[in-house]
Amino acid sequence: MADDPYKALGLSKTATQDEIKKAYRRIAKTDHPDLNPDPAAHERFKAASSAYDLLKDPEQRARFDRGEIDAAGQERPQRQYYRDYAQAGDNPYRRGTPDFDDLSDVFSDLFGQGASRRRGAGARSFDMRGQDQRFTLEIDFMTAARGGSTRITMPDGAVLEVKIPEGARDGQIIRLRGKGGPGMGDGEPGDALLTLIVAEDPDWRRDGDDVETTLPITIDEAVLGGKVEVQTIDGPVMLTVPRGASSGQKLRLKGRGLKGEGGRRGDQHVVLKIVMPPRVDDELARFMQEWRESHAYDPRRER
Repeated sequence: MADDPYKALGLSKTATQDEIKKAYRRIAKTDHPDLNPDPAAHERFKAASSAYDLLKDPEQRARFDRGEIDAAGQERPQRQYYRDYAQAGDNPYRRGTPDFDDLSDVFSDLFGQGASRRRGAGARSFDMRGQDQRFTLEIDFMTAARGGSTRITMPDGAVLEVKIPEGARDGQIIRLRGKGGPGMGDGEPGDALLTLIVAEDPDWRRDGDDVETTLPITIDEAVLGGKVEVQTIDGPVMLTVPRGASSGQKLRLKGRGLKGEGGRRGDQHVVLKIVMPPRVDDELARFMQEWRESHAYDPRRER
């Protein structure tokens, strides 16, 4: 892992959160193991993923900038604590014989309550749960909307199947239990925490649990109205376009959005866009000319 997460993303410490996200997406598109088999690209992607996991959270980024945590997101040792401990009158090493009860407390301070003491015949050791490891996983919009599964390659080469929940969100974390760092002694392995990145889709825009799409319609459909097929997350449905529809007008498909909390789904908003025919022939031009002479109107004038 790179000691400088900003360098791993090709950025400076003054980078904005948006610049951090764009830098990671750029690296993922060129160096992801599924796209680039070059081992060097794999290492760049791993470094960029770790850097993004650290810097995408403003609070965690601020702690790193203040030196409170390292590039892996781990707490930095408090040096004053060790100096005070070494100079303390009851330091077991100063008496020549270590007090293992005191040492177990030190290990608990260093490694958390997951560290425990194990007694054996004439030997002592410690069991400690493995560290959680953080990764990022980019998925396409439809996988996030419908749910599904995808395969990922872990740093050790293991290939895992990951289940994506329906309505997954950008920044949502999926926990893979026991797939993190190895434990110490009889300690259990840690977990792998996958932060989801939902790729942008040119045809879909998300607003909470609601989605928005654009529907091209013809001149006659706008004037006369009618039934028009429109794509939804669940597949195509027929939408009623009202007579006299305008470009920019929004129609709502209730319950056709994304699954949210409690299982309730949002809505889909369909934005109409009138599209001219590829060629305006003489018949259409003549008809419009005659219509304009008797029905002219100015949509730019205030009503």
